[in-house]
Amino acid sequence: MVEHQLVGRGTRDKAVLKAMREVPRHLFVDEQLKKVAYEDYPLPIGEGQTISQPYMVAAMTEALQLTGEDRVLEIGTGSGYQTAVLAEIAREVFTVERIPSLAEKASRTLVELGYTNIHFKIGNGTIGWMEHAPFNKILVTAGSPGIPEPLFEQLREDGVMVIPMGKTFSQILTVITKVKGEAKRKSLFPCIFVPLVGKDGWSDFIGA
Repeated sequence: MVEHQLVGRGTRDKAVLKAMREVPRHLFVDEQLKKVAYEDYPLPIGEGQTISQPYMVAAMTEALQLTGEDRVLEIGTGSGYQTAVLAEIAREVFTVERIPSLAEKASRTLVELGYTNIHFKIGNGTIGWMEHAPFNKILVTAGSPGIPEPLFEQLREDGVMVIPMGKTFSQILTVITKVKGEAKRKSLFPCIFVPLVGKDGWSDFIGA
């Protein structure tokens, strides 16, 4: 998986490649899907959600520019696979999932794997996790029409947010850097994620 799907497609960050080698992806999918767990496409995890393809997980993690000392906020725990990859590199990961059944299953898997630097919360991710802000890195694993304002407020100055932005079925993976309180954007490539659910419709999103 790592050599063909990641290195072969341009992933270069050594810490990301190491993390992708270390995390057992097959433990984050249902039993009947384990045989295809390392193929390069998303898989269903229930509740209308998916585990992202390995390349997308690697690309989003690489785009965060992790240093090893980061406090990362992840919006959308899902299966917990991306969470584990982040936890392999970051100092602390704070992950929020709105669907209780997914959050509980992911937390069990991650605890069983021995991770001690992950903090879990069940709730609406668009409001972030103010009690632990600011974060120097934020990863959003759902498609958004704009930048969620509460998340941008919780991003430290010079911090980085990686988020798919665009329409419901078509987004651009975007890197947001907070520079003097303003959002500096860099577009990476097209992608498709399940929609991010706003607290009050689309009023929570900058530029939506």
